[in-house]
Amino acid sequence: MPMETGAAVDAEPRGHRIVPGPRGLPLLGNLPQFAKDPLAFFERLRGCGDMVRWRFGPHPCVFVADPECIGELLAETERSFDQPALGIAFRTVMGNGVVVARGADWRRKRSLVQPSVRPKQVRSYASTMAAGAVELADTWAGGERVDVKREMSALTQKIAVRTIFGVDTPADSEAMGRAMDVAQTEIGKEFAGIGALLPDWVPTPGRARIKKAAAVIDAEVGRVVARHRDGGDERPDLLSRLLTAVDETGAHLTDREIRDEAVTLYIGGHETTSSTLVWAWYLLSRNPGARAALTEELDRVIGGREPGFDDFARLTYTQAVIKETLRLYPTIWLVTGVAKEGARIGGVPMAKGTRVWSSQWATHRDARWFPEPEAFRPERWDAEAGEEIAQYAWFPFGGGPRACLGTRFAMVEAVLILAVIARRFDLDVDPGAIGPVPTLTLQPDREVMATVRAR
Repeated sequence: MPMETGAAVDAEPRGHRIVPGPRGLPLLGNLPQFAKDPLAFFERLRGCGDMVRWRFGPHPCVFVADPECIGELLAETERSFDQPALGIAFRTVMGNGVVVARGADWRRKRSLVQPSVRPKQVRSYASTMAAGAVELADTWAGGERVDVKREMSALTQKIAVRTIFGVDTPADSEAMGRAMDVAQTEIGKEFAGIGALLPDWVPTPGRARIKKAAAVIDAEVGRVVARHRDGGDERPDLLSRLLTAVDETGAHLTDREIRDEAVTLYIGGHETTSSTLVWAWYLLSRNPGARAALTEELDRVIGGREPGFDDFARLTYTQAVIKETLRLYPTIWLVTGVAKEGARIGGVPMAKGTRVWSSQWATHRDARWFPEPEAFRPERWDAEAGEEIAQYAWFPFGGGPRACLGTRFAMVEAVLILAVIARRFDLDVDPGAIGPVPTLTLQPDREVMATVRAR
């Protein structure tokens, strides 16, 4: 394989060796290869070594695949690595919420948002999660054909607006859903294409579409926030907690900050869980042994009743199904940071400005950490089975100081929804392979149709 030259680091490490990646083009570097198929590109880099040099356009980059190096990258974010400057499509939708903010601004926002998603609060949302799944299951009948992607999206949207906004639906849930679909697509296109190198002021059709989508999102969130402010009474939803949160100076979040955090929580509580559940039904449909093990646990643990928060810890195989789904189809498929002065990874000093990347997709499918990496094996998560999984060989929610705040929320939601529906039905997803498309999250490349089979 042809290699490129040029240094993105200052010295060779102890115990690690930086190797050059695929040869790039002048100015564009490896961007065309990355844009064509980002997932395959990261797997190709992993095949070169655990620390690989490449270029994202003119930017020098290092790709890391070793769990110890990944752990260092995640742990040193904020101290040794900055968040990268994300594309205008991402920033137009997400604003400057806790996912995007840096430094003192990030620390302040995290301190204000974190109390809303602590375990005690997640417990209070569990009944809403289960109730939403029951409502959906009550509308299905054996033999019915369903669009799994659409059904899971509508369900998690309903749960998100109930737990985040304290209402049943936004003013126009269909418009909100369409806007989020556009946002996902355009963010993915910009990130993986030539648009990633264009200045913000350059107009493109995609940027026009993202502005229209963001306007819809802003309008819907704004209406709900206004209703909360006018209501005056205390509510148990996330938005109410954000509206009353104060920082160490006694200041509240501004209206714009409320909007940014509400959208961030909405995407985290809706898009990511929806995608995970679609992939779970797809994998269960193609692995009858795993599906049988899942239903055996559900019959044994919850029997004929509906599950609640207290069942979460006991549904160990159900949790394993979600964990294994996130291994094979991680909703968030890459992490990256920009080296500050003095940054190091694996003992290697990183030149200031070097972009250090890692991919959940590539590391989760590494046979060194997961035997038979392409196989769907929930039992690999059984602690008693003795299959040790290295820390940061699995990191679907990131890690370190900027780990996803909604990890607990997402796991409880996915497990309870899966338990409610799988206790009643099997979903036989139509034959044929479904590929992943890396947008803002990892989405199926086509509709996911299934036949509902009553148990």
